[in-house]
Amino acid sequence: MAETPEIIDTQLIRALQREGRASYQDLARELRLPRATVSARLRSLLENSTVRVVAAVDPAFLGQHVIAHVSVVASGPVGHIAGEIAHWSEAVLVSAIGGTHDLIAEIRVASHDELHALLTQLREHPNVAYIDTLIYTGVVKGFFISQYAGEVSIDDVDTQLIEILQKDGRASYRDLAAAVGLSPTAARTRVQRLLDARIIKISAVEARGAGGRQLSMGVGMNLAGDNDAVLDLLRRSSHVEFVAQTVGRFDAVATLAASSPRELLDQLEQIRSLPGVSRIDSWLHLEVVKEDYARRIV
Repeated sequence: MAETPEIIDTQLIRALQREGRASYQDLARELRLPRATVSARLRSLLENSTVRVVAAVDPAFLGQHVIAHVSVVASGPVGHIAGEIAHWSEAVLVSAIGGTHDLIAEIRVASHDELHALLTQLREHPNVAYIDTLIYTGVVKGFFISQYAGEVSIDDVDTQLIEILQKDGRASYRDLAAAVGLSPTAARTRVQRLLDARIIKISAVEARGAGGRQLSMGVGMNLAGDNDAVLDLLRRSSHVEFVAQTVGRFDAVATLAASSPRELLDQLEQIRSLPGVSRIDSWLHLEVVKEDYARRIV
């Protein structure tokens, strides 16, 4: 039985999340499909904005050593709050959700003092009733976290390449070379160096929420016992896009993706059944107001 376009698209997006610059030939080989089919499906996904393939600079390279997951309960329309947070350069994700809270945001800053200042500003918003904050202590799985280890420097040409790739992670080496005045071979070498040094990661961003192809759900977990075993199982799950250990009301948070409410329920049931998971809370992404990992390097 031939696979449907929807199944092909899901497999293609998952492959691009793992390797955003994978060639059509490599994608076709991995999906066991004709190259022409893969090319046509990817072109369709990109043209209708179902997916974007972009580069993101690792937070550690940018000096963003504090990453917070902020949940907001609104006392008025949530759109006003979301709009304000979306304008913050420190916010990479802002989403209206259904659940105990009304809005979540991921904030990346250099210090706890900077985070405190932003949260104070948020609390002063007239439509904010209260906020809950989690601090990431470690990212177990994340398509845009590359775990930069340090001791690698970049120059102006590297910076130009990164800025282009943040807009189009699949820009050809010929186009990259023309933009920065290098040969395609030299451009390829520089991009590979940025990837190998874990300064950048190139992956796919899929549209989420009501306007997206798939449903997306956040999960907060309280753990007991062997936390590493639970986190490893979540890391290896194809339905789990993101996992982080946290300090706060949860010990870990994760993001699930599925094509239907039934699939999301199945994933929640699997998490509930894991030894070491004592309690979970969940929220559905209704509208992703902002998901932007591009950052200016200064």
